[in-house]
Amino acid sequence: MQVIDLSKPIQYNRDDPPFMRVKIKHKPHWLARWIVRALGLPFKYMPRDFVGWSDDTITQMGVHSTTHIDAPWHYGPTSGEPGHETPAESIDKMPLEKGIGPGVVIDMSHKADGEMISANDIKKELKKSGAQISEGTIVLIRTDRDQFLGSKEYWKRGTGMSAEATEWLIDQGSTVMGIDQWGWDLPFHHQIRISKQQKRNDLFWEGHRLGQRKPYWQMEQLTNLAALPSHGFQVCVFPLKIVGASAAPARVVALLET
Repeated sequence: MQVIDLSKPIQYNRDDPPFMRVKIKHKPHWLARWIVRALGLPFKYMPRDFVGWSDDTITQMGVHSTTHIDAPWHYGPTSGEPGHETPAESIDKMPLEKGIGPGVVIDMSHKADGEMISANDIKKELKKSGAQISEGTIVLIRTDRDQFLGSKEYWKRGTGMSAEATEWLIDQGSTVMGIDQWGWDLPFHHQIRISKQQKRNDLFWEGHRLGQRKPYWQMEQLTNLAALPSHGFQVCVFPLKIVGASAAPARVVALLET
């Protein structure tokens, strides 16, 4: 079995915007010797090969800063059709079985920055690849914008999933999906530009906002989707169990039979 990592490294990068920046303090081994000494063990009774233990502290990392999965709570406080709303679920409520399923890659790498992905775009690609979406399929949208990972351009580059395309995927049975760019929707500056040009108040964050009516779980900042076939593999995604959170960092992998 071949395991392909679809997660970005968690590390400090000064080129990330402040709201994405991760900071980690790496503590040296020798510091632990002083901790043990403070607990009451004299240095002369410490084993000669006890150099101490390493330790690390994440001092800054938002739940949306790295490869992560959004919960319905991220989109709004309630989920469901008008008149039938219930409290939206936070990430700790995601059933683990939802994060394991057959994967399908939708290749949208030909879409230009600022160009929306439609349901018809997805249907055409599925017909071309022969992949099918059914209950429990985990859909991965490939844009190849992970090539900008670590650069100042990363969060500004990308296409975006329309509400129509997102709803179509949900209607086919997929409630876990993801993309290999900074966000599910168009980058913010494109959303703002189009909304102002077209004088519309229904476009901003439309792919996310759909989740208020039809709740789903959405991965962002995936990597290596170009290494996957269009179908015939399994996806596993396990978010950290952060109680009450809108999202959580996740280790996402694909499993291919060899």
